[in-house]
Amino acid sequence: MRANKPDSIEGWLEQLGHPRADRDYRPGHARMQALLGGFSPRRPRLRIRVAGTNGKGSTATMLAAGLKASGYRVGLYTSPHLYRFHERIRIDGAAADDAMLTSCLEDLMPRALAVGASYFEVATAMALALFSDAMVDVEILEAGVGARLDATTAVPAEAAVLTPIGLDHQAWLGDTLEAIAGEKAWAMHGCRLALSAPQPPAVLGVLRAHRPDLAVLEPADIEAMPRLSMHGEHQRLNAALAWRMIRMLAGAGMVVPGSQALAAIADAELPGRLQCIERDGRRIWLDAAHNLHAIEALLPGLKAIAPFAAIIVLTREDRDLSDAAPLLRPLTRHLLIGRGNDGDEVCRALEEYIVAGEAGDVLVMGSFVTLQLASNWLGDRALSPRR
Repeated sequence: MRANKPDSIEGWLEQLGHPRADRDYRPGHARMQALLGGFSPRRPRLRIRVAGTNGKGSTATMLAAGLKASGYRVGLYTSPHLYRFHERIRIDGAAADDAMLTSCLEDLMPRALAVGASYFEVATAMALALFSDAMVDVEILEAGVGARLDATTAVPAEAAVLTPIGLDHQAWLGDTLEAIAGEKAWAMHGCRLALSAPQPPAVLGVLRAHRPDLAVLEPADIEAMPRLSMHGEHQRLNAALAWRMIRMLAGAGMVVPGSQALAAIADAELPGRLQCIERDGRRIWLDAAHNLHAIEALLPGLKAIAPFAAIIVLTREDRDLSDAAPLLRPLTRHLLIGRGNDGDEVCRALEEYIVAGEAGDVLVMGSFVTLQLASNWLGDRALSPRR
Protein backbone atom coordinates (compact mmCIF):
# COMPACT_ATOMS: atom_id res chain seq x y z
CA MET A 1 0.00 0.00 0.00
CA ARG A 2 1.36 3.42 -0.95
CA ALA A 3 1.68 6.04 1.80
CA ASN A 4 0.57 9.61 1.24
CA LYS A 5 2.90 12.50 2.11
CA PRO A 6 0.96 14.73 4.51
CA ASP A 7 2.24 18.08 5.73
CA SER A 8 2.22 17.23 9.46
CA ILE A 9 3.34 14.39 11.72
CA GLU A 10 -0.26 13.91 12.85
CA GLY A 11 -1.32 13.63 9.22
CA TRP A 12 1.22 10.90 8.62
CA LEU A 13 0.02 8.94 11.64
CA GLU A 14 -3.65 9.32 10.73
CA GLN A 15 -2.99 6.93 7.86
CA LEU A 16 -2.78 4.16 10.48
CA GLY A 17 -6.42 4.72 11.40
CA HIS A 18 -5.90 5.11 15.15
CA PRO A 19 -4.22 8.45 15.73
CA ARG A 20 -3.34 9.35 19.31
CA ALA A 21 -5.68 6.88 21.01
CA ASP A 22 -3.19 4.03 21.63
CA ARG A 23 -6.13 1.63 21.71
CA ASP A 24 -5.07 -0.46 18.75
CA TYR A 25 -2.92 -2.87 20.77
CA ARG A 26 -2.00 -5.81 18.59
CA PRO A 27 -0.05 -8.47 20.46
CA GLY A 28 2.90 -10.13 18.79
CA HIS A 29 6.31 -9.23 17.38
CA ALA A 30 5.89 -10.20 13.72
CA ARG A 31 4.88 -6.74 12.52
CA MET A 32 7.68 -5.12 14.51
CA GLN A 33 10.23 -7.49 13.01
CA ALA A 34 8.92 -6.61 9.55
CA LEU A 35 9.28 -2.90 10.30
CA LEU A 36 12.76 -3.25 11.80
CA GLY A 37 13.94 -5.53 9.02
CA GLY A 38 13.91 -2.57 6.69
CA PHE A 39 16.76 -0.80 8.46
CA SER A 40 18.28 -3.16 11.10
CA PRO A 41 18.69 -0.69 13.98
CA ARG A 42 22.10 -0.43 15.59
CA ARG A 43 22.26 -2.03 19.03
CA PRO A 44 23.36 0.50 21.65
CA ARG A 45 25.77 -0.17 24.48
CA LEU A 46 22.81 -0.53 26.83
CA ARG A 47 19.06 -0.93 26.35
CA ILE A 48 16.74 -0.73 29.36
CA ARG A 49 13.09 -1.78 29.40
CA VAL A 50 10.68 -0.11 31.83
CA ALA A 51 7.43 -2.00 32.42
CA GLY A 52 4.69 -2.03 35.06
CA THR A 53 1.25 -0.53 35.61
CA ASN A 54 1.97 2.94 36.97
CA GLY A 55 5.02 5.18 37.30
CA LYS A 56 6.71 4.00 34.10
CA GLY A 57 6.99 7.42 32.48
CA SER A 58 8.32 9.15 35.59
CA THR A 59 10.81 6.36 36.32
CA ALA A 60 12.06 6.28 32.72
CA THR A 61 12.42 10.06 32.65
CA MET A 62 14.41 10.10 35.91
CA LEU A 63 16.60 7.23 34.73
CA ALA A 64 17.34 9.04 31.47
CA ALA A 65 18.21 12.23 33.36
CA GLY A 66 20.59 10.37 35.67
CA LEU A 67 22.40 8.61 32.85
CA LYS A 68 22.65 11.77 30.75
CA ALA A 69 24.21 13.56 33.73
CA SER A 70 26.72 10.70 33.89
CA GLY A 71 27.98 11.57 30.42
CA TYR A 72 26.02 9.11 28.28
CA ARG A 73 24.05 9.95 25.16
CA VAL A 74 20.53 8.75 26.01
CA GLY A 75 17.49 7.95 23.90
CA LEU A 76 14.19 7.94 25.81
CA TYR A 77 10.95 6.48 24.44
CA THR A 78 7.74 7.01 26.45
CA SER A 79 4.01 7.08 25.82
CA PRO A 80 1.46 8.48 25.52
CA HIS A 81 2.23 12.11 24.79
CA LEU A 82 0.53 15.10 26.36
CA TYR A 83 0.79 17.77 23.66
CA ARG A 84 2.59 16.45 20.58
CA PHE A 85 3.80 13.10 19.29
CA HIS A 86 7.35 14.47 19.32
CA GLU A 87 7.44 14.15 23.15
CA ARG A 88 7.55 10.35 22.88
CA ILE A 89 11.03 10.26 21.37
CA ARG A 90 13.77 12.23 23.13
CA ILE A 91 17.50 12.29 22.58
CA ASP A 92 19.49 13.77 25.45
CA GLY A 93 16.30 15.36 26.73
CA ALA A 94 15.33 17.06 23.46
CA ALA A 95 12.16 15.96 21.69
CA ALA A 96 12.48 14.73 18.12
CA ASP A 97 11.82 17.50 15.60
CA ASP A 98 9.62 17.57 12.50
CA ALA A 99 12.47 16.92 10.08
CA MET A 100 13.68 13.83 11.94
CA LEU A 101 10.18 12.38 12.29
CA THR A 102 9.14 13.13 8.71
CA SER A 103 12.24 11.50 7.25
CA CYS A 104 11.65 8.44 9.41
CA LEU A 105 7.96 8.20 8.49
CA GLU A 106 8.68 8.48 4.76
CA ASP A 107 10.76 5.34 5.08
CA LEU A 108 8.61 3.40 7.57
CA MET A 109 5.05 4.16 6.55
CA PRO A 110 4.88 2.09 3.34
CA ARG A 111 6.02 -1.00 5.27
CA ALA A 112 3.73 -0.15 8.18
CA LEU A 113 0.69 0.01 5.93
CA ALA A 114 1.71 -3.15 4.11
CA VAL A 115 1.97 -5.24 7.29
CA GLY A 116 -0.91 -3.60 9.17
CA ALA A 117 1.29 -2.17 11.93
CA SER A 118 -0.36 -0.34 14.82
CA TYR A 119 0.20 3.25 15.90
CA PHE A 120 2.31 2.13 18.86
CA GLU A 121 4.36 -0.28 16.75
CA VAL A 122 5.17 2.47 14.27
CA ALA A 123 6.06 4.86 17.10
CA THR A 124 8.37 2.23 18.63
CA ALA A 125 10.07 1.54 15.30
CA MET A 126 10.55 5.27 14.78
CA ALA A 127 12.19 5.60 18.19
CA LEU A 128 14.58 2.74 17.48
CA ALA A 129 15.44 4.16 14.05
CA LEU A 130 16.11 7.65 15.38
CA PHE A 131 18.15 6.36 18.33
CA SER A 132 20.19 4.30 15.88
CA ASP A 133 20.82 7.33 13.65
CA ALA A 134 21.83 9.41 16.68
CA MET A 135 24.19 6.66 17.88
CA VAL A 136 22.99 6.90 21.46
CA ASP A 137 24.84 4.99 24.17
CA VAL A 138 21.70 4.07 26.11
CA GLU A 139 18.12 3.43 25.01
CA ILE A 140 15.29 3.47 27.57
CA LEU A 141 12.05 1.96 26.29
CA GLU A 142 8.79 2.31 28.21
CA ALA A 143 6.45 -0.61 27.52
CA GLY A 144 2.97 0.10 26.22
CA VAL A 145 0.70 -2.79 27.23
CA GLY A 146 2.13 -5.65 29.28
CA ALA A 147 5.54 -6.72 28.02
CA ARG A 148 5.44 -10.27 26.67
CA LEU A 149 3.93 -9.30 23.32
CA ASP A 150 4.58 -5.56 23.49
CA ALA A 151 6.40 -3.82 20.66
CA THR A 152 9.21 -2.75 23.00
CA THR A 153 10.24 -6.34 23.71
CA ALA A 154 10.75 -7.15 20.04
CA VAL A 155 14.39 -6.08 20.47
CA PRO A 156 16.86 -7.45 23.05
CA ALA A 157 17.74 -5.52 26.21
CA GLU A 158 20.36 -5.70 28.93
CA ALA A 159 18.34 -4.39 31.90
CA ALA A 160 14.73 -4.17 33.06
CA VAL A 161 12.93 -2.05 35.64
CA LEU A 162 9.47 -3.07 36.86
CA THR A 163 7.36 -0.35 38.45
CA PRO A 164 4.36 -1.16 40.72
CA ILE A 165 1.99 -3.67 39.12
CA GLY A 166 -1.78 -3.47 39.54
CA LEU A 167 -5.00 -4.19 37.65
CA ASP A 168 -5.20 -2.46 34.28
CA HIS A 169 -5.72 -3.48 30.64
CA GLN A 170 -7.47 -6.63 31.87
CA ALA A 171 -9.00 -7.24 28.44
CA TRP A 172 -5.52 -7.97 27.11
CA LEU A 173 -3.48 -9.05 30.13
CA GLY A 174 -5.88 -11.04 32.31
CA ASP A 175 -8.22 -10.44 35.23
CA THR A 176 -5.86 -11.27 38.10
CA LEU A 177 -2.69 -9.71 39.44
CA GLU A 178 -0.87 -13.00 38.86
CA ALA A 179 -1.86 -13.07 35.19
CA ILE A 180 -0.85 -9.45 34.65
CA ALA A 181 2.43 -9.99 36.49
CA GLY A 182 3.17 -12.96 34.24
CA GLU A 183 2.78 -10.75 31.17
CA LYS A 184 4.90 -7.93 32.56
CA ALA A 185 7.61 -10.30 33.82
CA TRP A 186 8.58 -10.77 30.18
CA ALA A 187 10.33 -7.37 30.34
CA MET A 188 13.14 -9.19 32.18
CA HIS A 189 13.61 -11.78 29.42
CA GLY A 190 17.23 -11.92 28.27
CA CYS A 191 18.35 -9.13 30.61
CA ARG A 192 21.49 -9.26 32.74
CA LEU A 193 20.02 -6.93 35.35
CA ALA A 194 16.46 -6.81 36.68
CA LEU A 195 14.97 -4.55 39.35
CA SER A 196 11.44 -4.33 40.73
CA ALA A 197 9.52 -1.91 42.89
CA PRO A 198 7.99 -3.42 46.05
CA GLN A 199 5.06 -5.56 44.89
CA PRO A 200 2.14 -7.45 46.47
CA PRO A 201 3.24 -10.97 47.53
CA ALA A 202 1.29 -12.61 44.71
CA VAL A 203 3.00 -10.41 42.12
CA LEU A 204 6.46 -10.83 43.60
CA GLY A 205 6.01 -14.61 43.60
CA VAL A 206 5.29 -14.57 39.86
CA LEU A 207 8.20 -12.25 39.11
CA ARG A 208 10.66 -14.33 41.12
CA ALA A 209 9.45 -17.49 39.40
CA HIS A 210 10.62 -15.87 36.16
CA ARG A 211 13.74 -14.34 37.70
CA PRO A 212 15.01 -15.80 41.00
CA ASP A 213 17.80 -13.22 41.27
CA LEU A 214 15.41 -10.27 40.86
CA ALA A 215 16.51 -7.24 42.91
CA VAL A 216 13.68 -5.56 44.81
CA LEU A 217 13.69 -1.99 46.04
CA GLU A 218 13.95 -1.64 49.83
CA PRO A 219 12.15 0.94 52.00
CA ALA A 220 15.55 2.41 52.86
CA ASP A 221 16.14 3.12 49.16
CA ILE A 222 12.98 5.22 49.05
CA GLU A 223 13.66 7.00 52.34
CA ALA A 224 17.13 8.00 51.15
CA MET A 225 15.83 10.05 48.23
CA PRO A 226 16.43 13.82 48.36
CA ARG A 227 13.71 16.42 47.76
CA LEU A 228 12.36 16.06 44.22
CA SER A 229 11.14 18.57 41.66
CA MET A 230 8.12 16.37 40.93
CA HIS A 231 5.32 16.64 43.46
CA GLY A 232 3.92 13.65 45.34
CA GLU A 233 5.28 11.12 47.80
CA HIS A 234 4.86 8.36 45.17
CA GLN A 235 7.58 9.98 43.05
CA ARG A 236 10.14 9.07 45.71
CA LEU A 237 9.61 5.40 44.81
CA ASN A 238 10.08 6.17 41.10
CA ALA A 239 13.24 8.16 41.86
CA ALA A 240 14.56 5.34 44.05
CA LEU A 241 14.02 2.85 41.21
CA ALA A 242 15.99 5.05 38.82
CA TRP A 243 18.81 5.58 41.32
CA ARG A 244 19.02 1.89 42.30
CA MET A 245 19.20 0.83 38.65
CA ILE A 246 21.99 3.34 38.02
CA ARG A 247 23.91 1.91 40.99
CA MET A 248 23.35 -1.60 39.61
CA LEU A 249 24.73 -0.46 36.26
CA ALA A 250 27.75 1.02 38.02
CA GLY A 251 28.32 -2.33 39.71
CA ALA A 252 28.21 -3.95 36.27
CA GLY A 253 31.01 -1.76 34.97
CA MET A 254 29.42 1.48 33.73
CA VAL A 255 31.03 4.74 34.83
CA VAL A 256 28.40 6.66 36.80
CA PRO A 257 29.32 9.83 38.76
CA GLY A 258 26.97 9.36 41.69
CA SER A 259 26.39 12.94 42.81
CA GLN A 260 25.61 14.23 39.32
CA ALA A 261 23.25 11.33 38.58
CA LEU A 262 21.30 11.67 41.82
CA ALA A 263 20.99 15.45 41.43
CA ALA A 264 19.65 15.00 37.88
CA ILE A 265 17.10 12.45 39.07
CA ALA A 266 15.92 14.89 41.75
CA ASP A 267 15.61 17.73 39.22
CA ALA A 268 13.74 15.72 36.56
CA GLU A 269 10.26 16.94 35.63
CA LEU A 270 7.42 15.53 33.56
CA PRO A 271 4.18 17.35 32.68
CA GLY A 272 0.91 15.86 33.89
CA ARG A 273 2.32 14.24 37.02
CA LEU A 274 0.78 16.20 39.90
CA GLN A 275 1.72 19.27 37.92
CA CYS A 276 0.73 22.57 39.53
CA ILE A 277 -0.36 25.50 37.38
CA GLU A 278 -1.33 28.93 38.71
CA ARG A 279 -4.07 30.94 37.07
CA ASP A 280 -5.43 34.18 38.50
CA GLY A 281 -4.08 33.35 41.93
CA ARG A 282 -5.53 29.83 42.00
CA ARG A 283 -3.71 26.52 41.83
CA ILE A 284 -4.88 23.86 39.39
CA TRP A 285 -3.27 20.44 39.66
CA LEU A 286 -3.08 17.98 36.74
CA ASP A 287 -2.34 14.29 37.07
CA ALA A 288 -2.60 11.41 34.61
CA ALA A 289 -3.82 8.88 37.22
CA HIS A 290 -6.38 6.85 35.28
CA ASN A 291 -6.87 3.69 37.33
CA LEU A 292 -7.52 2.86 40.97
CA HIS A 293 -3.96 1.59 41.47
CA ALA A 294 -2.56 4.97 40.38
CA ILE A 295 -4.97 6.95 42.56
CA GLU A 296 -4.07 4.84 45.60
CA ALA A 297 -0.38 5.62 45.01
CA LEU A 298 -1.16 9.31 44.57
CA LEU A 299 -3.27 9.56 47.72
CA PRO A 300 -0.55 10.58 50.23
CA GLY A 301 0.45 13.46 47.96
CA LEU A 302 -3.17 14.54 47.56
CA LYS A 303 -3.75 14.49 51.31
CA ALA A 304 -0.79 16.84 51.73
CA ILE A 305 -2.47 19.37 49.41
CA ALA A 306 -6.11 18.90 50.47
CA PRO A 307 -8.70 20.17 50.94
CA PHE A 308 -9.52 20.82 47.29
CA ALA A 309 -12.38 23.02 46.17
CA ALA A 310 -13.07 20.40 43.49
CA ILE A 311 -11.66 17.18 42.09
CA ILE A 312 -12.54 16.42 38.45
CA VAL A 313 -11.90 12.87 37.20
CA LEU A 314 -12.70 12.22 33.54
CA THR A 315 -11.57 8.95 31.99
CA ARG A 316 -12.06 7.11 28.71
CA GLU A 317 -15.49 5.69 28.11
CA ASP A 318 -14.13 2.14 28.50
CA ARG A 319 -12.91 2.80 32.04
CA ASP A 320 -14.76 3.19 35.34
CA LEU A 321 -13.22 5.03 38.27
CA SER A 322 -16.30 5.16 40.47
CA ASP A 323 -14.48 2.84 42.90
CA ALA A 324 -12.08 5.72 43.61
CA ALA A 325 -14.88 7.94 44.95
CA PRO A 326 -14.53 6.81 48.60
CA LEU A 327 -10.82 7.69 48.51
CA LEU A 328 -11.29 11.12 46.93
CA ARG A 329 -14.52 12.38 48.48
CA PRO A 330 -12.97 13.23 51.91
CA LEU A 331 -10.37 15.43 50.16
CA THR A 332 -12.73 17.83 48.39
CA ARG A 333 -15.90 19.87 48.63
CA HIS A 334 -17.00 18.84 45.14
CA LEU A 335 -16.22 15.58 43.33
CA LEU A 336 -16.99 14.84 39.68
CA ILE A 337 -16.19 11.40 38.29
CA GLY A 338 -17.27 10.71 34.73
CA ARG A 339 -16.54 8.74 31.60
CA GLY A 340 -15.71 10.27 28.28
CA ASN A 341 -13.23 13.06 27.77
CA ASP A 342 -14.47 15.09 24.84
CA GLY A 343 -13.61 18.78 24.81
CA ASP A 344 -17.09 19.99 25.70
CA GLU A 345 -17.30 17.89 28.86
CA VAL A 346 -13.84 18.88 30.08
CA CYS A 347 -14.44 22.58 29.40
CA ARG A 348 -17.86 22.50 31.10
CA ALA A 349 -16.31 21.01 34.22
CA LEU A 350 -13.49 23.54 34.25
CA GLU A 351 -15.90 26.44 33.77
CA GLU A 352 -18.09 25.19 36.61
CA TYR A 353 -15.39 24.51 39.16
CA ILE A 354 -12.69 27.02 38.24
CA VAL A 355 -14.41 30.06 36.74
CA ALA A 356 -17.72 29.95 38.60
CA GLY A 357 -16.68 27.69 41.46
CA GLU A 358 -15.54 28.29 45.00
CA ALA A 359 -12.07 29.52 45.85
CA GLY A 360 -9.41 26.89 46.45
CA ASP A 361 -7.25 24.35 44.61
CA VAL A 362 -8.75 22.23 41.84
CA LEU A 363 -7.43 18.81 40.79
CA VAL A 364 -8.01 17.38 37.31
CA MET A 365 -7.25 13.69 36.78
CA GLY A 366 -7.83 11.12 34.09
CA SER A 367 -6.55 10.26 30.64
CA PHE A 368 -3.83 12.16 28.81
CA VAL A 369 -6.54 13.47 26.47
CA THR A 370 -8.34 14.96 29.48
CA LEU A 371 -5.12 16.60 30.68
CA GLN A 372 -4.31 17.95 27.23
CA LEU A 373 -7.75 19.53 26.93
CA ALA A 374 -7.53 20.93 30.45
CA SER A 375 -4.04 22.36 30.03
CA ASN A 376 -4.96 23.89 26.66
CA TRP A 377 -7.98 25.50 28.33
CA LEU A 378 -5.75 26.84 31.08
CA GLY A 379 -3.21 28.12 28.60
CA ASP A 380 -0.41 26.53 30.58
CA ARG A 381 2.14 26.94 27.81
CA ALA A 382 2.37 30.58 28.88
CA LEU A 383 2.50 29.74 32.58
CA SER A 384 5.25 28.36 34.77
CA PRO A 385 4.67 25.27 36.94
CA ARG A 386 4.81 26.23 40.59
CA ARG A 387 7.50 24.50 42.64
